Amino acid sequence: MTPPRTTKDLYYLGIAKEVSKRSTCFRRAIGAIIVRDDQIISTGYVGSPRKTKDSLEHGFCLRDKLGVPHGQRYELCRSVHAEQNAIINAARAGVSLLGGDMYIYGNAPDTAGPISAFPCYICKKMLINCGLKRVVCSMADGGLMIFQVEDWIRDWQERDILDDERQYGKD
Repeated sequence: MTPPRTTKDLYYLGIAKEVSKRSTCFRRAIGAIIVRDDQIISTGYVGSPRKTKDSLEHGFCLRDKLGVPHGQRYELCRSVHAEQNAIINAARAGVSLLGGDMYIYGNAPDTAGPISAFPCYICKKMLINCGLKRVVCSMADGGLMIFQVEDWIRDWQERDILDDERQYGKD
């Protein structure tokens, strides 16, 4: 009898979970990986720009200190999002992302499990422009949700990026 085998989506989401453990944000630990042709081509986690101090080194979160709610005023955050870092790391290595899939896993320090790790508006725009095909996100209930990037494009064409559903920070 063959033991049950995990699906590829759960397998890659599990790897993104491991990547999230490198995050340096007090609010969220998010990991992202990009897979193309069944090969991991890039990873990224929430953290400050290279060679700069992160929130853990500073000992506080600036947005917490200023009372900024989750999902708002990203320009005040010293971190780069996991999705952005995965895209940047691929660019640094000269790797094309066209047709690839991104897997995003997230959790919060105040929860024992995953959060619904939906990309923010800024990251969604980057994910569309870099040519990814699918985005697979962890869900707060322990499951996953799969987004087709073409559906985002079509939705934004019809509704002018008025995306009220599945936003980061809304669980």
